[in-house]
Amino acid sequence: MANYNFNLPSLPERTARPRTNGVTMVMDKGISLRQAEDFVSVSSDYVDFVKLGFGTSIITKNVKEKIKLYQNAGMKVYVGGTLFEAFVIRNKFDDYLKYISSLGLDAAEVSDGSIEIDHDKKCEYINQLSKDYTVLSEVGSKEEGVIIHPARWVKMMQSELQAGSFKVIAEARESGTVGIFHKNGSAHGMLIDRIVNKVKNENIIWETPQKSQQVYFLKMFGSNVNVGNIAVDDVIPLETLRLGLRGDTFFTFLPEEMKQNSENI
Repeated sequence: MANYNFNLPSLPERTARPRTNGVTMVMDKGISLRQAEDFVSVSSDYVDFVKLGFGTSIITKNVKEKIKLYQNAGMKVYVGGTLFEAFVIRNKFDDYLKYISSLGLDAAEVSDGSIEIDHDKKCEYINQLSKDYTVLSEVGSKEEGVIIHPARWVKMMQSELQAGSFKVIAEARESGTVGIFHKNGSAHGMLIDRIVNKVKNENIIWETPQKSQQVYFLKMFGSNVNVGNIAVDDVIPLETLRLGLRGDTFFTFLPEEMKQNSENI
């Protein structure tokens, strides 16, 4: 049981770090070191991975200090997959390895959401990186309107896990309007069903930047579903959703007798 301010009974049991399930991945889009210190002081117990989103690590000041701050608070840190792709398209993968090593990172993301990478080659990147880093690999395109057949989603996820990925990330971007979601932010229900029918849910991190998307996956898969692309300021609100301490999931995790008692209160 986490060290909450009050031991309220009948809360769902949350996994503790180091987690393999119930993972929260946060996107840092370039916050300052001071903002990171505030974020860590409030939210560190609930965060497993911090992604330095897209190419922000290249231009953010004090980035090494911020990475060390996160790591000392028990979070794994990696640079966004878009930056990985920016190195690859320039034929600079060796420089990418030197760069993430120089930052002292302990995790890496392999993606092909902006450029096309032969999938066997992508799995080679995953395998090579997995020898020194915790690898998260991302499946899905960042382009609106690009439809990937569910069977291909499944095959890619399975291959990438076999190649050495700790988790596979289901793409939605920071907007939550592509990949596993429609343009309006609603879930591709059939695609999600097909994926979890073949890939263990515990091996997937679902990108859910919008509250409604977080609620969708919590109601579908429970309090300890893996979610990602969470904004720095949304970690505590997300945790209350996980515990049923917010209206959207208030009744989701309550015992049946409590739900029945609510009718008589």
